[in-house]
Amino acid sequence: MNPAALYILDQPEPFRTILLQLQTLIEQAVPECSLKFKYKIPFYYLRDKPFCYLNYSRDYVDLGFIRGAWLKSHPDVLISEGRKVVKSLRYRSVGEIDVAVLFEVLEEAVAAQDKKNGRPPPQSW
Repeated sequence: MNPAALYILDQPEPFRTILLQLQTLIEQAVPECSLKFKYKIPFYYLRDKPFCYLNYSRDYVDLGFIRGAWLKSHPDVLISEGRKVVKSLRYRSVGEIDVAVLFEVLEEAVAAQDKKNGRPPPQSW
């Protein structure tokens, strides 16, 4: 079995269900992405570049976006916690997954994937 799938299936409930739901939604919204197992967690790649990851941490699941600094929609739910580039959506239950918000963030992340490398846009304080 794929190591990324094993990672997801090995997590305790309710986090396994959250991970499975996010996996389904990501693959629905961004069908051209591919799931790999990198850095000991499930990592989605888009056009051969890291796109986002799924990570279970004690009491939540993080859906992290590699080019998060370029994401401007939904600042009320995107978490950076001192990270300069990565931002994530955090879930403690399946009921917390707002599909409309998730799809909007995924759409924006796909667009950010194509931006040239370099510094992210300046933070507005």
